Amino acid sequence: MSTVNPPPSPTLSDALAEIAAADGAMPRDAALAVFRRHLSRTQHQLQHAFERDELSGLTAAAALAGHMDGVVQALMDYTSAVARPSAPDRMAVVATGGFGRGYLAPFSDIDLLFLTEADPSEATLAAVEFMLYFLWDLGLKVGHATRSIEECLEEARADATVRTSLLDARCLVGEVALFTEFRARFRAECAEAGGGEFIRVKQAERAARHRRYGDSPFLVEPNVKEGRGALRDLHYLHWIAAYVFDIADVEELLAKDGPFGPMLTLREARHFRRAMDFLWTVRFHLHYIAGRPEERLTFDLQPIVGARMGYTRHGVQDGVERFMRHYFLTARDVARLTHVLEPEIVRIARGSPALVAPTDRALQQAGLSLADGQLLCADLDAAAQNPIIMLRVMQFARDRHLRIHPLALRSMIRNERLTIQLRRDPAAMAIFMDLLCGRDGETGRSDGARWLSLMNETGILSRLVPDWARIVGQMQFDTYHVFTVDEHTIEALRVVAALERGELTDAAPVASSIVDHLQSRRALYTAVMLHDIAKGRGGDHSVLGAELALSICPMLGLSAEETEMVSWLVLHHLLLSQTAFKRDIDDPKTILDLVDTVQSPERLKLLLVLTVADMRAVSPKVWNGWKATLLRELYTRVAEVLAGGLATTERDVRVARAKEAAAERLEDWPAEDIDNFLELGYPAYWLSFDPTTHERHGRMIREASHRQAPLSVQHEVLHSRAVTEVTVYAADHAGLFSRIAGALAIAGASIVDARIHTLTNGMALDTFWIQDANGGIFGSPQRLARLSVLIDQALSGSLRMENEIRGLSEALLGQRMRAIHVPPRVVIDNHASNTHTVVEVNGRDRPGLLHDVTAAITDQGMQIASAHISTYGVRAIDVFYIKDVFGLKVQNERKLDNLRCAILEALASGDTTTPEPDAESLGRGRPKVDAA
Repeated sequence: MSTVNPPPSPTLSDALAEIAAADGAMPRDAALAVFRRHLSRTQHQLQHAFERDELSGLTAAAALAGHMDGVVQALMDYTSAVARPSAPDRMAVVATGGFGRGYLAPFSDIDLLFLTEADPSEATLAAVEFMLYFLWDLGLKVGHATRSIEECLEEARADATVRTSLLDARCLVGEVALFTEFRARFRAECAEAGGGEFIRVKQAERAARHRRYGDSPFLVEPNVKEGRGALRDLHYLHWIAAYVFDIADVEELLAKDGPFGPMLTLREARHFRRAMDFLWTVRFHLHYIAGRPEERLTFDLQPIVGARMGYTRHGVQDGVERFMRHYFLTARDVARLTHVLEPEIVRIARGSPALVAPTDRALQQAGLSLADGQLLCADLDAAAQNPIIMLRVMQFARDRHLRIHPLALRSMIRNERLTIQLRRDPAAMAIFMDLLCGRDGETGRSDGARWLSLMNETGILSRLVPDWARIVGQMQFDTYHVFTVDEHTIEALRVVAALERGELTDAAPVASSIVDHLQSRRALYTAVMLHDIAKGRGGDHSVLGAELALSICPMLGLSAEETEMVSWLVLHHLLLSQTAFKRDIDDPKTILDLVDTVQSPERLKLLLVLTVADMRAVSPKVWNGWKATLLRELYTRVAEVLAGGLATTERDVRVARAKEAAAERLEDWPAEDIDNFLELGYPAYWLSFDPTTHERHGRMIREASHRQAPLSVQHEVLHSRAVTEVTVYAADHAGLFSRIAGALAIAGASIVDARIHTLTNGMALDTFWIQDANGGIFGSPQRLARLSVLIDQALSGSLRMENEIRGLSEALLGQRMRAIHVPPRVVIDNHASNTHTVVEVNGRDRPGLLHDVTAAITDQGMQIASAHISTYGVRAIDVFYIKDVFGLKVQNERKLDNLRCAILEALASGDTTTPEPDAESLGRGRPKVDAA
């Protein structure tokens, strides 16, 4: 009777022998202590070696599985001696799942199958129970099943998950012959069933997994086990290859030829091994740092893992950004390996392709054919001889609404380096530009994002446009951007296409209405593709990108006029958003400065579409009704001036019209009351609101005067703008704005904009536009009622503002967000406005930030006229229009320096974060723990 009983670790067997009594008996508690010491020692030694870079991730995973093999084998020996000295059943202990493949992560489950010949006896079940409780008492997580061979086969037939687990089955200890019999019968049933159905089920599982963990491999907080381009995708390739070819390792495919060429090249095998090793290394670090089976590479863990793996700052790139770029390039390699391997395996499993004669001569003349209704080259080696055919495949697929055959994708990936030859080929670049912004023949729709995404994944795009290669996998270490730069750019192209299809008329009505009337459509699409092309190079990416566009556009076949337009759009692609969200658009100088830069209605239209695409492509949370409203109002005012309409300098005319409109809405008042209200506001007030708001303010002020109320708070939910407008009418005094801002923070409101107006009667009329913490409407009656009470308490002095805000900050800022360092910055500009000093404040967003900053401004004797609040992930950018106590610009340099220092102190007072760690600060190279 053949058995597998490799000698366990000498240390463990010697220790067990020492505690054995003369008759061979070993007390369970004593044995458990020996196993615990051994397990702790081996785990700590392995961690020690791994963290000193003596072991790579893949080697460490194999070593950990090997240690666990020894533990299970020793436990089987101990169980045989103690629990069942003469067991009648034949049994093998089998590792399945990841443990069966021979790899374990530090906190992975151990999957065991207790394989029996038939239904197990009570003695066998007792022995299994003894082993399981022993393993659980060791603190191990064990997945287990006790089945006969027949039961295993039945379960495998019914459940693809069980079948997958059994593919990796490996006998640890016990009856080899029994396991061999099971293995032979299992493989025979797999062969009889065929691989087609199994692959279909695994493909469906993969699709569901990608939907759950993110369809893009370039999400900035990836799951290293389950995400797209992660370990599970490599496991998928292993499973389908093992099922179809009965192999233990994907690299065995090097020796196999498929019907369409080699299954795997040496270069691809190296990529597979390198990707597996890198991902396992990241996973080991995650487990050790978190002390649990953590699989998500979150913001707080990224700099730590990157530093432990030796990624330090190079030039303008932080270590964490270099590390994450390596991760994303690895994820792309996994996706490409899938495109290379999967088609051949699927074809072998399902049989030869059913070639169909082309329906017309055009396909045949282009060297293309159809297989299974999908497009591919008639000669699969054609791409190596004539690289332009790879672009033609995409063009025909778009025009004919055909899917590209997986074998064609495989050919693109294997031959992508040859497309370097096409950079100066006018015919190739014409096809490229057609794929980017051309429309298909039937629907007139463009889907450049789809084709750029395909070219990006296959590597063709980086060969055609070499500057693109530098942004592939490029991330920004913040919570604002959820995609890498290349994926964000492709998403922006997707937004432009959605605007053209009329899918965003509700979210972006102005951009949707003008996008079909642009004269420079090719320039728009090219500008979208290039708007972030210079990110990660240091300096202003807009300026650097504009320079790059001047050399890239002619290569793409654009005319001199189109090239100039693209360069201008790239240079100014942030102009509209920065103006709308950081400047007072009621200030005439803001509009005139913008008009001087834009100069033409066509440029303004292109810039608006580019801005909408850029913002909506950043993250689903960035775009909201409030930001859409600000952009729409700014566009309308600039377009009016460009069209020769009312000049922004005709301030008195606009004020008079605003007063007339307000008076018409208050016609039910006595004339004296109307005149009193019209005299209350200075010109800036009348230019800041629409007639409906003026009417609401008038009625609020009149009611407060009749009641002689020292404080009035009114709120109005504006669904069209996705904000709630809060208006506070109270006696003006220093620090009023700061106290109201603090009360709003305590109420859980996020301020997106604010206007501060002092009226001629000495009262203040402050207006705040707020949202909830998730960017939604702050509209529930209970929350609004509490907000009014908090404002009253704040202004009366009964609210302990600082303590409340400090408590909020500690509760809401978790460790994940604290990992991202936001350097504080204060910029003071005396040229942006003719009447105010403009102060821009950059810092970490937190509850009460606006309260602290405005309190610092007020303490310096400054008056705040308006505040414009923007948040980008954890970064807050707040802009204030201020004057001194005499109502003038702040020109004195000493006062400006004092103001800057006071604001920086306010920013630092609530920021408890630290900059990204480096390898030295983490003590890289020193053991984390001592061996037990």
